[in-house]
Amino acid sequence: MPHLFSYGTLQKEQVQMETFGRILHGQKDILSGYRLDMIEITDAEVLRKSGQKYHPVLKFSGKEKDRIEGILFEVTENEILQADEYEVDDYQRIETIFKSGKKGFIYVGK
Repeated sequence: MPHLFSYGTLQKEQVQMETFGRILHGQKDILSGYRLDMIEITDAEVLRKSGQKYHPVLKFSGKEKDRIEGILFEVTENEILQADEYEVDDYQRIETIFKSGKKGFIYVGK
């Protein structure tokens, strides 16, 4: 089963219910080498689901001291595709390894 790392709005139960039709289950984990910036969201559907005009976005720093805490959720292959729809064109999905040693997907800024 794939893993999806959330550091922002995908942690909200309302967003999970509207995007995946269920509440996701996962564990806390840490992503190193990235920092958070903010991005303005213009997609009306994403704005409606999240209730936020600005969303966090990961930017690669390469610095081990830069760490992002989040939740590593277990999802299905289909739910990865649903997450792709939610994250719109400003984000790109890539796979990486977390502090726990698990592999998972993250969304980074383009």
